[in-house]
Amino acid sequence: MPGHKDWFAKAQSDLKMAHKGLRDDDDTLDCVAYHTHQCAEKVLKGFLIFKGNPLERTHDLEYLLKICCESDADFLALKDDVKKLNPFAIHSRYPDDYFDIDRGEAEDAIETAKRVFDFIQMKMKNSI
Repeated sequence: MPGHKDWFAKAQSDLKMAHKGLRDDDDTLDCVAYHTHQCAEKVLKGFLIFKGNPLERTHDLEYLLKICCESDADFLALKDDVKKLNPFAIHSRYPDDYFDIDRGEAEDAIETAKRVFDFIQMKMKNSI
């Protein structure tokens, strides 16, 4: 079973991939959005594993955040960020989903995912 460090490494890879996708043409912006969601999902799951919670199979960031808040109420600070990223799990995944994102929104999604990643990383450092 992967540990919290493995989840953080995968989250960081998703964040790197989002940055790389942004350097490409605008045809990849939906993939950028998807990877920002994936970054947030994996870092939230990494925190839950760190806290000893069982891992549930879900892509719902708001649900994962709710569980994190049960361990630490400070996670409420991420409510707006996960709400912003949550739709990217589905809307950017399949060709029959209508999804349109511009470069500014993609850049904002990357900043949002990085904020979630940095917040949780700091929380874990302070817990050790």
